[in-house]
Amino acid sequence: MPSPTFSRTITLSAQEYEALLAERDGLRGELTQMRGELTLTRAERDLAQERLRAYKRELFGASSEARHADQLGLFNEAEQLIGASAVEPAREDVAGPAVAAHPRTRQKRGRKPLDPNLPREIVRHELPEAERVCAHDGHALVEIGVETSEQLDVIPEQVRVIQHQRVKYACPCCDQGIKVTSAPARIIPRGLLTPSALAWIITGKYQYGMPLYRQAALLRRFGGDISSNTIAASVVRVGQAVQPLINLLRDTLLDSDLIYGDETTFQVLKEPGRSAQTKSYLWGVSRTQARVCDAVSKMGVGLPKPACRGRLQTARCCCVQKTWW
Repeated sequence: MPSPTFSRTITLSAQEYEALLAERDGLRGELTQMRGELTLTRAERDLAQERLRAYKRELFGASSEARHADQLGLFNEAEQLIGASAVEPAREDVAGPAVAAHPRTRQKRGRKPLDPNLPREIVRHELPEAERVCAHDGHALVEIGVETSEQLDVIPEQVRVIQHQRVKYACPCCDQGIKVTSAPARIIPRGLLTPSALAWIITGKYQYGMPLYRQAALLRRFGGDISSNTIAASVVRVGQAVQPLINLLRDTLLDSDLIYGDETTFQVLKEPGRSAQTKSYLWGVSRTQARVCDAVSKMGVGLPKPACRGRLQTARCCCVQKTWW
């Protein structure tokens, strides 16, 4: 049987009741004051931590390879990017049930379809021969169509060796009629890398910011054991080989009546007579159909010289706002 419930009535006088109310109000005031003090303490703590990080960057962040503390982590970039947006991982397109169109027009949602110009490799998934039987009457099933879904596939880098065989010909009647097929032209004479390999290295370095030593490590992973010094020397030789094309682009650009320029700062390592912490400038000048960049060490060096025709328009830099060539 359930246990009995006892109740007790407490009687308070008016003075005691008012005292309890005053004590409650006092406790609420103390709580509000403590919360304010806690908020102030946290703000002071955050400010002190920010000053400490600034001092550390000032003392130990002089190296050109220093990374800012607020940048994305090297190993948790995917987690941080997912946390910044609610985008779900890409899923394959699977045909779902048909839904009647809503009378109102609204933006279509869903992931972007794959490029129809990409090559397609068809992989057919068929039922085993033993399962192609109707479960109701036992007749053999016939194909009536397919359900299609697509996934994006990436083929890793494939390293191969192109072996050039120059055929030699000789006269069967004498020993003086020997001829050898001429070697094909190369960007780098007697170079070890093909034009395709050079283009891959240049694109990875200057478009995607991959250092040469990392490219060398990536090549070694796929069997191409080439040192980073060899790759660096090839990059320099490619720059020398395309210099006439750069000059042609620059001449075409300077034929314009008006070009636009902008600069950005960067650091140059091991530059003669200058420390690695010295500020250098990268100038980019362009018009509608051509772009030329000049890496210079001092403000204004490498820009079009005055006393010709045309005008260069730039921002923030008062020394070249009225430069003519």
